Amino acid sequence: MKKILSVLQAPAVRAGFMLLAVIAAIWAIVANREAVGEALAALPWWVSLAGIALSLLYVACTMVSWRYLLNDVGQPVPARVARRIFYTSQVAKYLPGGVWNFVAAAEMGAAHSIARRRSFVALLLSMVVSIVTGLVLAVLALLLGPAGLMEDYGWLALAIPVGVVALIPPVLNRIISLGLKILGRGALEAQLSWRGTGLAALWAAAGWLLMGAQLWLMLIYQGMAASLPTFLLATGGYALGWTVGFLVFFVPAGVGVRELALAAVLSTAVGSGPVVVVVLLSRVFTTLADVSLGLLAGIAARRAARR
Repeated sequence: MKKILSVLQAPAVRAGFMLLAVIAAIWAIVANREAVGEALAALPWWVSLAGIALSLLYVACTMVSWRYLLNDVGQPVPARVARRIFYTSQVAKYLPGGVWNFVAAAEMGAAHSIARRRSFVALLLSMVVSIVTGLVLAVLALLLGPAGLMEDYGWLALAIPVGVVALIPPVLNRIISLGLKILGRGALEAQLSWRGTGLAALWAAAGWLLMGAQLWLMLIYQGMAASLPTFLLATGGYALGWTVGFLVFFVPAGVGVRELALAAVLSTAVGSGPVVVVVLLSRVFTTLADVSLGLLAGIAARRAARR
């Protein structure tokens, strides 16, 4: 195991790993270049720029949410170090397998004397917080969407109480302790607090609102009315589609599931065609945000290592 870890920590291996992740992310865009080009042509240029900016802010919100959790279970990590670890590791999620962002976060954290189990738990918790806050916002879609929506996705409302209870620090700390014990790992440096968990949830919710704003803005230029109800519907619809796509684990990356859920939510506000367009662009913009922030963080990390 020590030999494997030493190989993973080698600068050449890290650089190659980052390069592969960036190539995988870019390929995800290039593979759909014709559809992306057509989608971009359907929107004013400034709307696309605004969409990219909102994706950058969204990724930043997820980083802050993760950092609150990371700092809550151990010694505080400086903001610049947290940014380098998170943004660089997030690019790895575009590699096949779905675990490489966890590996990258653990190894980069270890280079800054952060226990691997702490990095792993913090990243896993940030995903759980994102899912639960997404479920809560998805209620907006169930309440404001078409009448038949509750029949198809009402089961999500049943998951909300379970998720909220699981996020209560005393409950969550016991779950974490039990999980680490089963895996034969030591306990974390500290336990989650109400403040840390609450702030992480608030920043995760802010991220959902930003993505809802992105979707809403693009849909306005696809024929949807510009109003507060449609903004709430778009935000709730995005959260619903994302959480359904994540929870329906037997569909790779939620492909198709998110689009179907979002189209069902917005069926009374806009056609299914525009929904497909904006969902595609939203994914592209988020990928661009992940890659650009990851590259900048990687460059900053290499410069810091040379000092």
